[in-house]
Amino acid sequence: MKALEEQMAVYSAYHQDARNRATHFIGVPIIVLSLFIPLAWLHIDLAGVPISAGMILAAIVLAYYLALDLVLGVAMVLVFALLLEAGEHIAALGPAAGWTWFGVLFVGGWILQLVGHVFEGRRPALTDNLFQIFIAPIFLGAEVFFALGYKPGLQAAVRERALRLRAG
Repeated sequence: MKALEEQMAVYSAYHQDARNRATHFIGVPIIVLSLFIPLAWLHIDLAGVPISAGMILAAIVLAYYLALDLVLGVAMVLVFALLLEAGEHIAALGPAAGWTWFGVLFVGGWILQLVGHVFEGRRPALTDNLFQIFIAPIFLGAEVFFALGYKPGLQAAVRERALRLRAG
């Protein structure tokens, strides 16, 4: 498993423009929410407890985040819990409303991100490594924590490494 610094530096190299980052702060959570809508309809009962495919996907991604950084991982558990709950609520409105919300949120989230990359003047990170899709949420969470003073050494190392990657 690659270290958090390396994962974030690669992602950061594609996201240096403040406008691009701003579009991602809106677009990434919207896309995650959109995915939880149809995944809510796929579920199994485990000892009488309904477990959705969204819950399973979230658990896998969150386990990875927790392995990268415990504090950021816990924060992402809270964010994903809210998005998962919202997705389950929208899915409960029925297929017509759910698919409509999914489409609007998914397409709208991607449009926002692509507009951000126009500002950046660089293609999205996922075009070089599809796994970067999973790094986006924790990267944004880390950006919030960095702004609050969390791990300034990691923030500086990520920034320095991202600039080297971008130049190279």
